Amino acid sequence: MKKITLILVLTLLSVPLLAAQETDNETPFYACDVSLYDTPNDDGISVELEFMPANSAEEVPQYAIDLYIDGTFSNTIMVKNAGALFLHTVPVEKKGSIVRAEIFAYDTQGQRQGPIVVKEATSSAQWYFSDRVGAFIWSMAFIGLIMVLIRKAKRGQEIFIRRIAGLEAIDDAVGRATEMGRPVYYIPGTSIIDDIATLASLNILRPVAQQVATYETPFSVPIKDPVVLTVAQDVVKEAYMAAGRADLHDDGIVYLASVGQFDYAAAVNGAMVREKPATVFLLGMFWAESLMLAETANTVGAIQIAGTDSTSQLPFFIAACDYTLIGEELYAASAYLSREPLLLGTLKAQDMIKGAVIVALIISIIGMLFGSDLLMKIFLQ
Repeated sequence: MKKITLILVLTLLSVPLLAAQETDNETPFYACDVSLYDTPNDDGISVELEFMPANSAEEVPQYAIDLYIDGTFSNTIMVKNAGALFLHTVPVEKKGSIVRAEIFAYDTQGQRQGPIVVKEATSSAQWYFSDRVGAFIWSMAFIGLIMVLIRKAKRGQEIFIRRIAGLEAIDDAVGRATEMGRPVYYIPGTSIIDDIATLASLNILRPVAQQVATYETPFSVPIKDPVVLTVAQDVVKEAYMAAGRADLHDDGIVYLASVGQFDYAAAVNGAMVREKPATVFLLGMFWAESLMLAETANTVGAIQIAGTDSTSQLPFFIAACDYTLIGEELYAASAYLSREPLLLGTLKAQDMIKGAVIVALIISIIGMLFGSDLLMKIFLQ
């Protein structure tokens, strides 16, 4: 009886050992970690393959990945076992394509084993791109701020804009020319109408021309580009009409001086030497002719108010002119002078969004110092 009991006990103890041995025998020698998934944030035109070998390079020198798209063989990718993660994007021709990846291992004798892993994935288009959520949030905040601030400006509530010395000096500059009986020159840059600085200059031209018309001061606007000429003529004409002095308007106020860069500079310089303007505005995009124009205006004793977003020409204007609008001050000038609600609201919203971006950037950097990059991913992608 004791022998029978001992045999039963030994039999029961050996069952788990045999099961474990069978499990070990079923475990494949060749192994790898493979992920095949739809590419996020795309139009359904690709899937992503991530492959990580589990065997050493001595055990498995290389792998082969056979790719099938909608059941049709596409190509084979040979991957040398470097013990590192292998990433590959599989392009497809249409949405909803089924991509299958079959992974084969090559042993030390060069024999192909497998497939050891088979994966499938379907390409699909996303409704929205999650990596653009940050831009969406900032855009919605910007649009909301613009609407709120424009409404505030239309109600007559005060919207603070910091003082810009060059724009504050316009009244004195035009008044000086009126007292001296000498003309005002307005040079809207030497670029084309597509240039944003040229458009900003034309926005400033209207309030300046309106003030000149009110004071009945001689006015001259030499232009380099024919398209800019047409726009500037309309702007000046409307400014004179808005000032109630349409009778003072003359088509010769705005004229085409020349279409060549240095030809234009020579023509304007000659006119300034002859007419000796008391005030010269240099607002827009300028290149090598900037210092030529500024120095000539300085020699005839004109007060100069300059502005450009060209960083290469700003040093010349700062050195040669009385007042200089630097960078974005040129774009803010039209809202500053006209006080139009639409422009004021937009300008103030831009400044507030810039401040919010700076604050978010600082908070994100602090968060990353403590190991959290959540804000950086959401707001500053």
